[in-house]
Amino acid sequence: MDSSNLTSLPEEGSEESHHSYNLPSAFSSAPTRPPIQTSSQKYAPSDWSGYFDQEDDIQIPDSDDVFHVYMAGTEGPVIFCLHGGGYSGLSFALAASKIKEKARIVSMDLRGHGKTSTQNDVDLSIERLCSDVFSVLKTMYGDAPPAIVLVGHSMGGAVAVHVAAKKSLPSLAGLVVVDVVEGTAMASLIHMQKILSNRMQHFSTPEKAIEWSIKSGSLRNIDSACVSIPSTLKYDDSKKCYTHRARLEETEQFWKGWYEGLSEKFLSSPVPKILLLAGTDRLDRTLTIGQMQGKFQMVVVRHTGHAIQEDVPDEFVTLVLNFISHNRIGPHGIEIPGLRRSPQSKP
Repeated sequence: MDSSNLTSLPEEGSEESHHSYNLPSAFSSAPTRPPIQTSSQKYAPSDWSGYFDQEDDIQIPDSDDVFHVYMAGTEGPVIFCLHGGGYSGLSFALAASKIKEKARIVSMDLRGHGKTSTQNDVDLSIERLCSDVFSVLKTMYGDAPPAIVLVGHSMGGAVAVHVAAKKSLPSLAGLVVVDVVEGTAMASLIHMQKILSNRMQHFSTPEKAIEWSIKSGSLRNIDSACVSIPSTLKYDDSKKCYTHRARLEETEQFWKGWYEGLSEKFLSSPVPKILLLAGTDRLDRTLTIGQMQGKFQMVVVRHTGHAIQEDVPDEFVTLVLNFISHNRIGPHGIEIPGLRRSPQSKP
C-alpha cells in the first residue's frame, strides 16, 4: 500500500493539531441560549399596521355614529368580518395578513367596541347591530357594493346570520360562521354574568392584559393577543389602570335576541355557508339535521379555543379561501364557468 496517498496526522503540539482537536465538547460548555425575554417584552403590544393596510373611520350620515374599520387587499370579493362580544376588529389581524394576498378584507369594530364611537354604546340589540352593519356597508360602497362574504365570530357570527337572513344585501355571496351555535349559546347565557364578573377587571398595563388573556386560556396565540387585546381596553383615569372597553355586563337584556332562532336563520340564508367549530359537541338538533341534508359545510377545527381566527389563523385563512374558491366567489359574486359577464355600457 502506497503510504504517500495517506494524509499525515498532525503532530501533537503543532498549530495544525491545535486547530483540529480544539473542537467544542458536549461536556465542555453549555450551548448558547437565546436571550430570555422579560414578561413585558414577551407580551408587548404590536401595531395593526403589521397586518392590515389601512384603518378608517366610517361616519354614518345623519348621525353621530362613527365606526372604525381595518382594511387590506385590493382584489377579489370583500371578506367582511364581525368580531365577538368583548373582542375587536383586530381579532382578525393575523388572518388579514394572509387573506389580503387573495381577497379584500374589512374588519369593523362593532358598537361599544374598539375605536368605534356611537351615541349609545350599550345598545347591542340584534336589530341595532344589524342596522350598523348595513349602514357601514352602504356608506362604504353606496348602491353598488362588491361581492360580500360575511364572516362572524361568536356574537358577530349571530349578527352575520341575522344580516344574511334579512335577504336585503343583494351582493352577499357567502356566509362564514365561527364557533357559535344556538343550542350551546342559549344554554350558556345563564352563566355569562358570572363569567364576566370572574374575569380580571383591572390591568396596570396593556402587557398585563395580554399576559392574562394567554394565561387564562381565552386566547392561545401570543402574536394575535399582542395585536388584538390592546384595542379591547380603555384607560380609566379615576382608577389609574386599564379596564375592558366593552360594557358587556350592561347588555344582558339583548343576549337572548342574539341567539334565539339562529339555527333556522342560518339554514334559511340563501347563500353558500360554512360553520367552523372548535368542538363537535356544539351542534344542536336543527343544525345536525341540516348538516345531514347537506345544507351547509361544517369543519371541526382541532387544537384551538373559542377564537379560531386568532388561535390558528393559518388554518382559518385556508378554510375561508378554500370556501371562496370552492363556491367560485369572485369580486362580482358567484362566477359560473362559461358565462361571460356583459361589459358595462359606458355613460
